[in-house]
Amino acid sequence: MMPAAETAPKRAAIMQPTFLPWVGYFALMEAVDLFVFLDDVQFDKRSWQQRNRIKTPNGIVWLTVPVLTKGRRDQTIADAEIQPDAKFPDAMWRTIEMNFARAPFADRYLPALHDIMAAHTSLVGELNIAIINWMAHELGIATPTIRSSQSPVSSAKADRLVDLCRAHGVTDYLSPPGSKAYLEDSDAFEKAGIALEYFEYDHPEYTQLHGAFEPYMSALDLLVNAGPEAGTILRSGMKT
Repeated sequence: MMPAAETAPKRAAIMQPTFLPWVGYFALMEAVDLFVFLDDVQFDKRSWQQRNRIKTPNGIVWLTVPVLTKGRRDQTIADAEIQPDAKFPDAMWRTIEMNFARAPFADRYLPALHDIMAAHTSLVGELNIAIINWMAHELGIATPTIRSSQSPVSSAKADRLVDLCRAHGVTDYLSPPGSKAYLEDSDAFEKAGIALEYFEYDHPEYTQLHGAFEPYMSALDLLVNAGPEAGTILRSGMKT
């Protein structure tokens, strides 16, 4: 008889490594047994792969990592290079520091983020994954992570997700709702015998700086405003 650990269902999610993700990204990570960074797909300029939003006294501001794209249309997220002459991360850091300086837990989290940004100025994928792993740890999320580039498959769309699941013994796939349209056009998961579910999440409210609550900011906003309670607040929105 096989050990129970080898026969137990294994639930996974697969997501591109985005920059300073929102709280729902981490809630999805918390809901699974394995989280796969889909880093060997094409880099998409001006997407969440290189930018995200924070709240300021003057409204929402975009933080964008400058990435080299000229003549590199087919580069993957893992290969995309940060522009070496764009004063990154200094200019972005000044924006972050200025707008979060008065947050209750700024001193607890901002120095560590600064060190990560300063240490990862070459590849945007490496930067994003380093930030995500740090934020997950601070939110109390211990889900194991791997990169799709470590076990590459040649298929595309739903078939790619299925092949990645098969490669890691996944029995249940938890998808973000934004993928529902193209996944329901495919029977790849059904044919593979992998259960397909969609993640449901209600964005929780918490006390922010700068006026009325604004959802869908980077999860950094939750950390610096809620501190040790951030993980509890994040989990309060989980339905799946």
